Amino acid sequence: MGSGLSDTGAEGPLAAFKILIAGGFGAGKTTLVSAISEVRPLRTEEVLTSVSVNHDDLQGVENKTTTTVAMDFGRITLGGRRVLYLFGTPGQERFWFMWDDLSYGALGAVVLADTRRLADCFASVDYFEKRGLTFVVAINCFDGAHRYDPAEVQAALELGPRVPVVLCDAREPESVKGVLVTLVEHVLASMPGESYGTRPAPAAPPLV
Repeated sequence: MGSGLSDTGAEGPLAAFKILIAGGFGAGKTTLVSAISEVRPLRTEEVLTSVSVNHDDLQGVENKTTTTVAMDFGRITLGGRRVLYLFGTPGQERFWFMWDDLSYGALGAVVLADTRRLADCFASVDYFEKRGLTFVVAINCFDGAHRYDPAEVQAALELGPRVPVVLCDAREPESVKGVLVTLVEHVLASMPGESYGTRPAPAAPPLV
């Protein structure tokens, strides 16, 4: 794919980083990568069949007709000289064996959360915590879904206070860009002496 970018220039070489986009089945990973990629995204989607319905929980995503079976791939340039290569992971448990290969060499990860199916996030959070890979959680604000404060989601997922949790719309490029900037800043700031605060959580219905 032609990109119009070279590896060197007057400002020095490009800095390329690999970012994973993870989360549960139907959380919006393919949509996120497609919304922000400056090149035509690579998708490995297949149509859901009656056979897959027996394996995939469609509660809350009944209108979903396709699923990622390998990965999504896209690219975005931040700040002129930082290139992020985005790899969307498959969400279903039967494809988790691919995560080790996809996560190799990654700078960090975005865990995309759907508050209608928040428990689907636990596998991604647990995986990145065990591997020591820096990550942020992005709450995909689906139309019609209850809006929770990020601090509530942070508590429900039992995240440490340093893990950023942000709201996003996976369909909107600027919103997705904000998530990626938050991740890069979190990676750069993940050293002693830095801290991240959370806002107090108002009363709301339980998440899980």
